[in-house]
Amino acid sequence: MNAIQIAALAPAAVRAAARLRWAREAVGDDALELEPASADAGFRSYWRAATAAGSRIVMDSPPALEDVRPWLRVHALLRGAGVRVPGILAEDVDAGFLLLEDLGADTCLQAMEREGADALFEAAFDQLLALQAIECPPDLPRYDRAMLQRELDLFAEWFLGRHLGVSLDAREREALQGVCDFLVANMLAQPQVLVHRDFMPRNLMPVPGGVAVIDFQGAVRGPLAYDPISLFRDAFHSWPPQTVGAWLDRYHARASAAGLPVPARDEFRRDADCAGMQRHLKILGLFARLHYRDGKPKYLADAPRFVAYVGQVLPQYPELAPLAAILDRHLPRPGAET
Repeated sequence: MNAIQIAALAPAAVRAAARLRWAREAVGDDALELEPASADAGFRSYWRAATAAGSRIVMDSPPALEDVRPWLRVHALLRGAGVRVPGILAEDVDAGFLLLEDLGADTCLQAMEREGADALFEAAFDQLLALQAIECPPDLPRYDRAMLQRELDLFAEWFLGRHLGVSLDAREREALQGVCDFLVANMLAQPQVLVHRDFMPRNLMPVPGGVAVIDFQGAVRGPLAYDPISLFRDAFHSWPPQTVGAWLDRYHARASAAGLPVPARDEFRRDADCAGMQRHLKILGLFARLHYRDGKPKYLADAPRFVAYVGQVLPQYPELAPLAAILDRHLPRPGAET
């Protein structure tokens, strides 16, 4: 191993030692060992520990890379409103370590493969409706025009530009911006509620009596339809459009009964399509950036799934025709004319 490799590994080794030392002190067991539990697309990681009181999870959120305070803040907000979230057993905010309740190894994504999706989605609705009913604190970040556009810019820069090697001409850039303006205008006009921003089966955990919500630190005030469509247009599993439509109708009925500010069904469906399209384009850009900038190639393997989601919605809205034309020129879709 050369000096450069050793230098690259040293910070990780130092962090691992600090993590183990803190976990042993928090649990009170000098012989405690940690095993990898999971990692997310950012810099946060999770480690499982067997203790005398049962299994525990250590969250490692390096302060210089992934401040744990937003997670703690949203955790308190959700827990105070009755949303099921992991229990916190110990914390060191300055060091970026938390000791958490272990909700198990399987997410709802794995549970759905065994048990089917309908009952788990009903349980997910319970949590989503409670989350959306929370009054947003005045200083909660807003899913405003600037944030929505920054996310959409990822698609052109990283997916089209870096991944496909496409350089849009002036006419194409103007056309794509027109599509972005349409999507952003719709999302800003929707009823604004608390938005998880990644409310999908992999961020829901089956627990006795329902499901628990995780990975919520990016919550913002934003469009009501964003989280429902995120639940069904998942990064790791696809359902037929008619099935997704039935689930959206079920959410709409429950949200209406709960007093949330959902519009009429057809308007809600349009809102969900627009919010979903913005999210799909953002994720295509994010997956490409994770691959090329961050050295995390596994996410890009799911890009075709999101291209397919985009292709399902494009024919339904004339406002999206310029995007369809760009994709047909640079990324022909099955059945598209070339």
